[in-house]
Amino acid sequence: MRKSKFIFVGVSTAGSSIVKIFPQWSTLLGLDAEIVGCDLPLRSAKKTYRTVLREIREDPLVVGALVTAHKIDLLRACRDLIDDLDERAALCDEASCLAKRNGRLLAFAKDPIASVAALDGFVEPGHWRGGERDALCLGAGGAAVAISVGLAQRGGEDGLPRRFVLVDILPERLESIRRIHQRLENSMCFEYHLSQDASDNDALLAALPAGSLVINATGLGKDKPGSPLSADALFPREGLIWELNYRGRRDFMRGAQAQAPARDLRVADGWDYFLHGWTEAIAEVFQIEIADAAFMQMAELAVAHRWP
Repeated sequence: MRKSKFIFVGVSTAGSSIVKIFPQWSTLLGLDAEIVGCDLPLRSAKKTYRTVLREIREDPLVVGALVTAHKIDLLRACRDLIDDLDERAALCDEASCLAKRNGRLLAFAKDPIASVAALDGFVEPGHWRGGERDALCLGAGGAAVAISVGLAQRGGEDGLPRRFVLVDILPERLESIRRIHQRLENSMCFEYHLSQDASDNDALLAALPAGSLVINATGLGKDKPGSPLSADALFPREGLIWELNYRGRRDFMRGAQAQAPARDLRVADGWDYFLHGWTEAIAEVFQIEIADAAFMQMAELAVAHRWP
């Protein structure tokens, strides 16, 4: 009997650690499934996304998919080919997870859940209380949507950043994320800035109060070389610096690490986000519950394949 297929839609899937990790997870969880990569250029043509989605729909061995860099563009191109969206997918206008149910193709946005889970392991409880710390997100694509929506929806006694500042080089991305935020019921204050170059980002960084969160959600450092900041950028004292990439050169993270001792920075990459994103999708696609103990086992199996 042939194994079921779990499709991984990305840009350079062969370079992802999940290719080596998933077979071990499949054995641990008893899934009898294989992961199949599907590489597409960023912002592919509509017909390309539709071809991929039709193949997912029509192949009886395919049980679902995880979508990384294409989750917004894929949904925009293929909304009519998807039978239903969960609440977060409808809110965020993205599909990061696809699952088949009784002949129907369903779309989910799992990244808001995964991003908050990753942040909880990085940001100390109560960090946002007092309202004097901000968040600066460089990049306003899918990851920025997930993190900002996840934080805003979670809220609660741990509080929220005073401002959540979003920056992008494309005005249409800023307008898209602004429309999503307008649908939210929350008290977080969002700001949107169009960036022409790294000096614009440096200036926004310099204005942050101590203890602020700075996120590289641009993809620079993995999908493309470079950093959204210049070599002269100065991170806020006691800042939380989150490089969403977990592989590649990660120049943004290297710059933060160089300043960490002098400015008392806490620096993290996207590894925990990667783990939570995949486990959330696997649980949905295969209709299983992954308890904390199982997640820890999966994390232990994965660490051997973590990029340095």
